[in-house]
Amino acid sequence: MKPDFSDLLGVIERHAREDYVTPIDGLKVGRTDVPSEVGHSIYQPSFGLVARGVKEMMVGETPFRYAAGESLLCAVDVPVTSQVTEASPSAPYLAIHLEIDPSVVADLLREQTGSIQKASDNLVAGKYKLDPALFDPLIRLLSLLDRPHDIAVMAPLIRREIVWKLLHTEHGPLLSQLAFANGHATRIGRATAWLREHFAEALCVSTLAAKANMSVPTFHRHFKAVTSLTPIQFQKRIRLQEARRGLSKASTISAVAYDVGYESISQFNRDYRRLFNLTPSEDAAALRATLKRDFGHSRQVATST
Repeated sequence: MKPDFSDLLGVIERHAREDYVTPIDGLKVGRTDVPSEVGHSIYQPSFGLVARGVKEMMVGETPFRYAAGESLLCAVDVPVTSQVTEASPSAPYLAIHLEIDPSVVADLLREQTGSIQKASDNLVAGKYKLDPALFDPLIRLLSLLDRPHDIAVMAPLIRREIVWKLLHTEHGPLLSQLAFANGHATRIGRATAWLREHFAEALCVSTLAAKANMSVPTFHRHFKAVTSLTPIQFQKRIRLQEARRGLSKASTISAVAYDVGYESISQFNRDYRRLFNLTPSEDAAALRATLKRDFGHSRQVATST
């Protein structure tokens, strides 16, 4: 008997965590028991699914109402503003997020017979109802969380299968864009990937343009079209998000600011508050309180079991 959406929902609910963390590389499985505040992030090429609840999103400059049973594909690094708007303790928001390796997409397209229609060059995200063909591989991937010794061998195989099936759904044209080396979105993706890895370094736009094989004016135009941000704004967004991770640990505010590339603490404080609506010290206290609460809850659950 083929699995249905209720089977997938059950396995997601069983493994979902408030911090979204799993031992499977590139996979997040999360839950939120109450509507959230507005959050900011940078999505890498990825596939996501809402299993219950609703999230309102702005992906680049495109708004999405992302509801139960719907899947979202992002084909390039793109800034995302999001807010869970429907969630409760009795019916928590549930979602999964799976990063996609562009090299796997290219490899599978080489093996494919026939062609897949190419998406509009500057299209970066698309949302559709989840194709039933994905129920089974998603369930098998999540079920590996019950068998940790199988993850290293089986997870890469199932992730590859998921990408293959995505290529043959409505997401296929957008996903195939990852394999077209000369597409604008793909070339900008090379630049955003470099920024993600080197966010603390000084920004040289001409170097980024060369990585995208574009002139500087053309690079600026397409970078803004794809990401909705300028290269400097994109780097700043990554720096601030990395800083927020650092603040959840024991690092001091000044150490975090310098680590992510800021030379001025006052500028760091202004930028941080502008993005997160809290000063770094206020947010650090809130983040640590949340971690302490979650740790205490985890210990309580472990003790009770």
